[in-house]
Amino acid sequence: MSTDETDESTSSTLILERSPQSRCSTPEVEQLGETTESLQNQTRHYKTLQEMYKTKARPNQKDVSQLLDLEFQARRAFIDSDATKEQDRPTKILQAYPCFRELDHVMDELRRILDQGNSRFIPELKTRWGTFYNKAQFYGVFKKVMKPPLLDKVKHSIAMMKDLPDMFPSPVAPPKKLGHASEAMLHILESAEEPNTFLQARPLFSPVVNVCETNCVLAIGTMPVVTFPKEDIYASVMYLMACYYAFHLTYPKCIATLLSVLQTEVLSDAIHDRDMTSS
Repeated sequence: MSTDETDESTSSTLILERSPQSRCSTPEVEQLGETTESLQNQTRHYKTLQEMYKTKARPNQKDVSQLLDLEFQARRAFIDSDATKEQDRPTKILQAYPCFRELDHVMDELRRILDQGNSRFIPELKTRWGTFYNKAQFYGVFKKVMKPPLLDKVKHSIAMMKDLPDMFPSPVAPPKKLGHASEAMLHILESAEEPNTFLQARPLFSPVVNVCETNCVLAIGTMPVVTFPKEDIYASVMYLMACYYAFHLTYPKCIATLLSVLQTEVLSDAIHDRDMTSS
């Protein structure tokens, strides 16, 4: 990128149109020009995004989403490159993209990865999750894996998350230090338990929802990422799946079967070779 381009004002999210190609250009030259200019534009969009998060005021969600749409290819190349160890990746991603500390943007990134052009993706995802939840609930009660639905929706959602790994068991047992396989997804903090101490001692690096007395904290590895209301625990399975995709993370062996089922049935995404991991 030229010096003039890097010094452009970043106070607006207004996106410039691509400059027209010469009429005498060959298809190969046109394609190269489009690719190069696209990369230049994406670099400029990223700089604009960075500037927006340097201010104290929270950036406009739609403006951020627009920039994330435009900078998608370069961002995914950076995240999916495996240039850094998986344990270091979330920290580096959040340093580069602090917007992913907001659940709306993490969920929107899932949309871009799976069905970028579908503006109805999130509502459709929620509908599929609701259908799966109801079927799993019926199956769990029928198989006596879980108790009948509780009136308290928060308690029932927690019970469902605890029981899901038993409904879709993986052949590999969880690490002994972890205890039950559901601890790979969910942990109920005791009143005397320190959240950071728990995360530091946790044997897995996978995304996890820590349920506190008043709210929930979604963490990756030892790093708390975002806090959300306890009443939203029902949707937390979708948040966890979005983190696996947005941060390009590996499924833990002890819940790989469950997450693969969620991938196909709720996310409507096929199982890929990269999902068949031995980690």
